[in-house]
Amino acid sequence: MRALADRRLAGEPLAWITGRAGFGDQSILVAPGVYVPRWQSVELARRAGARLPPDGKAIDLCTGSGAVAAALRTVRPAARIVATDSDRRAVACARANGVEAFQGDLFAAVPDSFRGETDVVVAVVPYVPSTAFHLLPRDTLRFEDASHYDGGPDGADVLRRVVSAAPDFLRPGGAVLLELGGDQAEVLRPTLERLGFASVRTWSDEDGDLRGLEATYG
Repeated sequence: MRALADRRLAGEPLAWITGRAGFGDQSILVAPGVYVPRWQSVELARRAGARLPPDGKAIDLCTGSGAVAAALRTVRPAARIVATDSDRRAVACARANGVEAFQGDLFAAVPDSFRGETDVVVAVVPYVPSTAFHLLPRDTLRFEDASHYDGGPDGADVLRRVVSAAPDFLRPGGAVLLELGGDQAEVLRPTLERLGFASVRTWSDEDGDLRGLEATYG
Protein backbone atom coordinates (compact mmCIF):
# COMPACT_ATOMS: atom_id res chain seq x y z
CA MET A 1 0.00 0.00 0.00
CA ARG A 2 2.86 2.39 0.76
CA ALA A 3 4.40 1.76 -2.64
CA LEU A 4 1.07 2.45 -4.34
CA ALA A 5 0.55 5.59 -2.27
CA ASP A 6 4.04 6.82 -3.12
CA ARG A 7 3.32 6.39 -6.82
CA ARG A 8 0.15 8.43 -6.53
CA LEU A 9 1.83 11.12 -4.43
CA ALA A 10 4.45 11.41 -7.14
CA GLY A 11 1.66 12.29 -9.57
CA GLU A 12 1.25 9.06 -11.49
CA PRO A 13 -2.32 8.74 -12.87
CA LEU A 14 -4.54 6.80 -10.48
CA ALA A 15 -5.85 4.64 -13.33
CA TRP A 16 -2.34 3.38 -14.04
CA ILE A 17 -1.96 2.36 -10.41
CA THR A 18 -5.34 0.66 -9.97
CA GLY A 19 -5.56 -0.57 -13.58
CA ARG A 20 -9.04 0.87 -14.08
CA ALA A 21 -10.89 4.12 -14.67
CA GLY A 22 -14.55 5.02 -14.44
CA PHE A 23 -16.18 6.15 -17.68
CA GLY A 24 -19.85 6.91 -17.25
CA ASP A 25 -21.39 3.69 -15.96
CA GLN A 26 -18.45 1.61 -17.11
CA SER A 27 -15.23 0.46 -15.47
CA ILE A 28 -12.49 0.51 -18.11
CA LEU A 29 -9.17 -1.34 -17.97
CA VAL A 30 -6.29 1.13 -18.37
CA ALA A 31 -2.73 -0.13 -18.81
CA PRO A 32 0.29 1.97 -17.79
CA GLY A 33 1.24 4.40 -20.53
CA VAL A 34 -2.22 4.38 -22.12
CA TYR A 35 -4.23 7.61 -22.27
CA VAL A 36 -6.68 7.75 -19.37
CA PRO A 37 -10.29 8.44 -20.46
CA ARG A 38 -11.66 11.73 -19.10
CA TRP A 39 -15.12 12.64 -17.91
CA GLN A 40 -15.40 15.20 -20.72
CA SER A 41 -15.56 12.36 -23.24
CA VAL A 42 -18.65 10.73 -21.71
CA GLU A 43 -20.96 13.24 -23.41
CA LEU A 44 -19.15 12.67 -26.70
CA ALA A 45 -19.77 8.93 -26.39
CA ARG A 46 -23.42 9.50 -25.50
CA ARG A 47 -24.01 11.69 -28.55
CA ALA A 48 -22.18 9.29 -30.83
CA GLY A 49 -24.33 6.43 -29.54
CA ALA A 50 -27.47 8.42 -30.30
CA ARG A 51 -26.33 8.86 -33.93
CA LEU A 52 -25.40 5.20 -34.43
CA PRO A 53 -28.19 2.96 -35.84
CA PRO A 54 -28.73 -0.36 -34.03
CA ASP A 55 -27.10 -2.27 -36.90
CA GLY A 56 -24.80 0.52 -38.04
CA LYS A 57 -21.07 1.02 -38.34
CA ALA A 58 -18.84 3.30 -36.26
CA ILE A 59 -15.15 4.20 -36.19
CA ASP A 60 -13.45 5.40 -33.00
CA LEU A 61 -10.14 7.11 -33.78
CA CYS A 62 -7.30 7.54 -31.27
CA THR A 63 -9.19 5.09 -29.08
CA GLY A 64 -6.66 4.87 -26.24
CA SER A 65 -8.12 2.41 -23.73
CA GLY A 66 -11.16 1.92 -25.97
CA ALA A 67 -13.54 3.67 -23.56
CA VAL A 68 -15.64 5.45 -26.21
CA ALA A 69 -15.87 2.36 -28.42
CA ALA A 70 -16.84 0.25 -25.41
CA ALA A 71 -19.56 2.76 -24.53
CA LEU A 72 -20.92 2.57 -28.09
CA ARG A 73 -20.94 -1.22 -27.91
CA THR A 74 -22.97 -1.06 -24.72
CA VAL A 75 -25.78 0.98 -26.31
CA ARG A 76 -25.54 -0.57 -29.79
CA PRO A 77 -24.50 -4.22 -29.25
CA ALA A 78 -25.54 -5.27 -32.77
CA ALA A 79 -23.55 -2.50 -34.50
CA ARG A 80 -20.03 -3.05 -35.80
CA ILE A 81 -17.63 -0.71 -34.03
CA VAL A 82 -13.94 -0.59 -34.86
CA ALA A 83 -11.24 1.49 -33.24
CA THR A 84 -7.72 2.55 -34.15
CA ASP A 85 -4.68 3.90 -32.36
CA SER A 86 -1.06 4.33 -33.38
CA ASP A 87 0.15 3.07 -29.98
CA ARG A 88 0.39 -0.73 -29.69
CA ARG A 89 -0.13 -0.49 -25.92
CA ALA A 90 -3.42 1.32 -26.48
CA VAL A 91 -4.56 -1.23 -29.05
CA ALA A 92 -3.82 -4.09 -26.65
CA CYS A 93 -5.66 -2.28 -23.86
CA ALA A 94 -8.69 -1.56 -26.06
CA ARG A 95 -8.83 -5.22 -27.09
CA ALA A 96 -8.71 -6.20 -23.42
CA ASN A 97 -11.82 -4.03 -23.02
CA GLY A 98 -13.58 -6.03 -25.73
CA VAL A 99 -13.03 -3.53 -28.55
CA GLU A 100 -12.23 -4.53 -32.14
CA ALA A 101 -9.09 -2.43 -32.36
CA PHE A 102 -6.38 -2.02 -35.00
CA GLN A 103 -2.98 -0.37 -34.88
CA GLY A 104 -2.45 2.45 -37.33
CA ASP A 105 -2.59 6.20 -37.84
CA LEU A 106 -6.18 7.45 -37.79
CA PHE A 107 -8.08 5.84 -40.72
CA ALA A 108 -5.09 3.90 -42.09
CA ALA A 109 -6.00 0.67 -40.30
CA VAL A 110 -9.78 0.83 -40.77
CA PRO A 111 -11.15 -2.12 -42.80
CA ASP A 112 -12.04 -1.25 -46.40
CA SER A 113 -15.63 -2.38 -45.80
CA PHE A 114 -16.16 0.84 -43.84
CA ARG A 115 -15.44 3.10 -46.82
CA GLY A 116 -18.59 5.00 -47.71
CA GLU A 117 -20.62 2.89 -45.29
CA THR A 118 -19.86 4.40 -41.87
CA ASP A 119 -22.60 5.99 -39.79
CA VAL A 120 -20.43 7.59 -37.11
CA VAL A 121 -16.81 8.70 -36.87
CA VAL A 122 -15.92 9.69 -33.32
CA ALA A 123 -12.54 10.85 -32.08
CA VAL A 124 -10.71 12.17 -29.06
CA VAL A 125 -7.51 13.25 -30.79
CA PRO A 126 -4.69 15.40 -29.39
CA TYR A 127 -6.07 18.96 -29.43
CA VAL A 128 -4.11 20.99 -26.90
CA PRO A 129 -2.26 23.87 -28.62
CA SER A 130 1.50 23.48 -28.28
CA THR A 131 1.65 26.98 -26.81
CA ALA A 132 -0.77 25.98 -24.03
CA PHE A 133 1.19 23.05 -22.65
CA HIS A 134 2.20 25.16 -19.67
CA LEU A 135 -1.47 25.26 -18.62
CA LEU A 136 -1.70 21.46 -18.26
CA PRO A 137 -1.51 19.99 -14.73
CA ARG A 138 2.11 19.73 -13.59
CA ASP A 139 2.14 15.95 -13.47
CA THR A 140 0.46 15.38 -16.83
CA LEU A 141 3.55 15.67 -19.02
CA ARG A 142 5.79 14.28 -16.30
CA PHE A 143 4.13 10.89 -16.70
CA GLU A 144 2.10 10.96 -19.91
CA ASP A 145 3.35 11.11 -23.48
CA ALA A 146 3.11 14.60 -24.95
CA SER A 147 1.77 13.04 -28.15
CA HIS A 148 -1.48 12.31 -26.28
CA TYR A 149 -2.12 16.05 -26.16
CA ASP A 150 -0.11 17.96 -28.78
CA GLY A 151 -2.43 19.26 -31.47
CA GLY A 152 0.05 21.68 -33.05
CA PRO A 153 0.17 25.49 -32.85
CA ASP A 154 -3.61 25.99 -32.70
CA GLY A 155 -4.45 22.52 -31.44
CA ALA A 156 -6.31 21.63 -34.63
CA ASP A 157 -3.67 19.80 -36.69
CA VAL A 158 -5.03 16.29 -36.05
CA LEU A 159 -8.62 17.51 -36.00
CA ARG A 160 -8.17 18.83 -39.55
CA ARG A 161 -6.77 15.49 -40.68
CA VAL A 162 -9.78 13.64 -39.27
CA VAL A 163 -12.27 16.02 -40.88
CA SER A 164 -10.45 15.88 -44.23
CA ALA A 165 -10.39 12.07 -44.37
CA ALA A 166 -13.81 11.34 -42.87
CA PRO A 167 -15.80 11.84 -46.12
CA ASP A 168 -14.07 8.78 -47.62
CA PHE A 169 -15.65 6.64 -44.91
CA LEU A 170 -18.98 8.27 -44.03
CA ARG A 171 -22.19 7.44 -45.81
CA PRO A 172 -24.48 10.36 -46.73
CA GLY A 173 -26.18 11.41 -43.51
CA GLY A 174 -23.36 10.00 -41.38
CA ALA A 175 -21.80 12.11 -38.67
CA VAL A 176 -18.40 13.06 -37.34
CA LEU A 177 -18.19 13.85 -33.63
CA LEU A 178 -15.05 15.39 -32.19
CA GLU A 179 -13.85 16.44 -28.79
CA LEU A 180 -12.23 19.88 -28.95
CA GLY A 181 -12.00 23.19 -27.13
CA GLY A 182 -11.27 26.91 -27.32
CA ASP A 183 -12.17 28.36 -30.73
CA GLN A 184 -11.43 25.17 -32.62
CA ALA A 185 -15.01 24.71 -33.80
CA GLU A 186 -14.77 27.98 -35.71
CA VAL A 187 -11.31 27.07 -36.95
CA LEU A 188 -12.72 23.84 -38.43
CA ARG A 189 -15.97 25.27 -39.77
CA PRO A 190 -14.64 26.44 -43.19
CA THR A 191 -13.07 23.02 -43.81
CA LEU A 192 -16.26 21.23 -42.77
CA GLU A 193 -18.38 23.37 -45.06
CA ARG A 194 -15.98 22.96 -47.99
CA LEU A 195 -16.09 19.17 -47.64
CA GLY A 196 -19.88 19.01 -47.61
CA PHE A 197 -20.65 18.79 -43.90
CA ALA A 198 -23.84 20.47 -42.70
CA SER A 199 -25.70 20.95 -39.43
CA VAL A 200 -22.49 21.76 -37.56
CA ARG A 201 -23.39 21.86 -33.88
CA THR A 202 -21.32 22.21 -30.73
CA TRP A 203 -21.83 21.58 -27.05
CA SER A 204 -20.29 22.97 -23.88
CA ASP A 205 -19.90 21.79 -20.31
CA GLU A 206 -21.67 23.27 -17.30
CA ASP A 207 -18.95 25.91 -17.01
CA GLY A 208 -19.63 27.10 -20.55
CA ASP A 209 -16.40 25.68 -22.00
CA LEU A 210 -16.58 24.20 -25.51
CA ARG A 211 -16.27 20.43 -25.37
CA GLY A 212 -17.33 18.98 -28.69
CA LEU A 213 -18.56 19.29 -32.27
CA GLU A 214 -21.05 17.22 -34.26
CA ALA A 215 -21.40 17.57 -38.03
CA THR A 216 -23.52 15.66 -40.57
CA TYR A 217 -22.04 14.68 -43.92
CA GLY A 218 -23.90 15.21 -47.16
